[in-house]
Amino acid sequence: MKTSRRILLTGLAGLVVAPTAAVATAPQLATDDATVAEERFARMIAAAHAPDLACARQAERYADAHWPEYVIAARAVIGARA
Repeated sequence: MKTSRRILLTGLAGLVVAPTAAVATAPQLATDDATVAEERFARMIAAAHAPDLACARQAERYADAHWPEYVIAARAVIGARA
């Protein structure tokens, strides 16, 4: 899959399931059984939603801290592809 397609899917996933909705549904429970693919995709979505996308290091730190909030969005995108 091309990079531009991944970025587009990442953005769409963020629009479909907002991070506030993920927080409301207990993200800690969602991350307990997250697969590797879901975790990686959640980190990618989180990095795409980092406040300052100009700095890759800040985007990585944001993704490391906030990826559990995006697991539900990642599951929705992975489920739509299956």
